[in-house]
Amino acid sequence: MKIYTRTGDEGATALFGGGRVEKDHPRVEAYGDVDELNAALGMARAIEMMPRIDEVLVPVQRDLFAIGALLATPDHAKMSEQLVKARIDDQRIEELERAIDACEQELEPLRSFIIPGGTPKAAALHVARTVCRRAERRVVRLAHDIELPTLVVIYLNRLSDLLFMLARVANNRAGAGEVTW
Repeated sequence: MKIYTRTGDEGATALFGGGRVEKDHPRVEAYGDVDELNAALGMARAIEMMPRIDEVLVPVQRDLFAIGALLATPDHAKMSEQLVKARIDDQRIEELERAIDACEQELEPLRSFIIPGGTPKAAALHVARTVCRRAERRVVRLAHDIELPTLVVIYLNRLSDLLFMLARVANNRAGAGEVTW
């Protein structure tokens, strides 16, 4: 299989499960931002390995592949298959919440806004958090036009909270103080 197909040279792309849309279509914007988020998490994992943080991120990256596939298909039956494959359900949302709670146990309570930065790992997690927020906005926009499972927006919302907390944990574990606003 060749990596280049030349089928997108005129600005359209194929959707998972059939059909073609322009590359600037809201659906492509949404799954493109989810893909960018996945890559940002891969970069964050590659910087200064932190096993407990990275163990949380690997399943998230798998979830994001399934969410991207879900967003890339106009077929509702295939969307449901992707949700099942990724285990994106209420239980998975609760797992993200438990991970956030575990972070909170490790940190001082938040008393002011945190300026993103600190260690390279924390800074990369903050970048991933902002990409996650953008992906969430794109998915919300797409949901105005097509029917999407509400769990996708909930997942991305919770994930951005988790990434914020993981960035704080990364700084804390490295002994780096946080710069407040």
